[in-house]
Amino acid sequence: MIFSDRVLRANEKASYKLRELYTKHGYSQYSVSKFEEYDLYAKNKSFLVSENLLTFTDTNGKLMALKPDVTLSIIKNVVADVKNSYKLFYDEHVYRTTNSGDGFREIMQTGLESIGNIDVFAQSEVLMLAMKSLEEISEDYLLDISHMKFLEGFLENLGVEYEEMSDFFSLIGSKNVSGIRALCQKKAIDSAFCEELCTVCAMYLPIEDALTSIAHLVRGEKMQKAYNELSLILAAMKEYGLTKRLYVDFSIVNDMNYYDGVIFKGFINGISDSILSGGRYDRLMERFGKKTEARGFAVYLDKLERFGYDRAEYDVDYMLIYDNDVSAGDIINAAKQLGKDGASVRTLTAIDASVRYRRLVNLRKEGLVTLETND
Repeated sequence: MIFSDRVLRANEKASYKLRELYTKHGYSQYSVSKFEEYDLYAKNKSFLVSENLLTFTDTNGKLMALKPDVTLSIIKNVVADVKNSYKLFYDEHVYRTTNSGDGFREIMQTGLESIGNIDVFAQSEVLMLAMKSLEEISEDYLLDISHMKFLEGFLENLGVEYEEMSDFFSLIGSKNVSGIRALCQKKAIDSAFCEELCTVCAMYLPIEDALTSIAHLVRGEKMQKAYNELSLILAAMKEYGLTKRLYVDFSIVNDMNYYDGVIFKGFINGISDSILSGGRYDRLMERFGKKTEARGFAVYLDKLERFGYDRAEYDVDYMLIYDNDVSAGDIINAAKQLGKDGASVRTLTAIDASVRYRRLVNLRKEGLVTLETND
């Protein structure tokens, strides 16, 4: 069956395009249940976009939750160790509260997970697919990346204990330079080193320029390893021809209990929030007792509802209104004639003012008469 993509909403169009993209690169579709035991999410609430859960009691007495996230379900269910690797994508509905607080919503979400031994190619492939995912939605996009290990190494060099790093990450995430300076002063951190941290926090540059800018700040094994990984990613993304829209933004931070490497967010012009986020989450795998590496991302298709192309210029091509003395056969034949090239036709006895039409046509005893044209 051939049909026009005009019948699809923006998020539905994106969903089909992304499924085709991931399949083309050898990722297999993975389906999960609509719900999991409540404990799975309760124990990992800080990993979730929204901590509010829609729960119910199953017939066996267990407390269940409609899934607010797909990654946790995949990690829970795959047999992940050094001998097994997976390249998976999903196209599912999740259940979350919105930022506006207007109750729970069923949200379309598409994403992928690469689980197993993650080398430079595998890492770069995930980033490439994240950028290609954005490109499928809009050519005017950016992918911003950061590196948790680089920031951890930086803070270690300042003498910050691991348990204290979350305070700094919170300030870095909001680019709160004055707050960083105050915290440095409180912890008696050298002001020159503190200013370097503020510079890194405020930086936003294309990846090649960013690596040049921070090269002199690299100190210690952890920072050097992170810097080297970013450099190898740059080289790989050059091969893909995708460096132009890849930026470094160290204010992108995530929970240290889950993420421990490259993390990223994707944006398209016309939507203020990120519509894609992901990264390396080996620490999340460890929490599930799975000794392997993992990277992935999710595309938040619900945010495309606000995107410009979601609403077509017209609801129908033809609004066909017919006179009372016209036979049903004539109405059927007129609708067939108007719609023979794939045009949409809404047939009514009178004009519906709520419908935007390209042309208004009246069927009379003597035939079709065009009353109004809007194209």
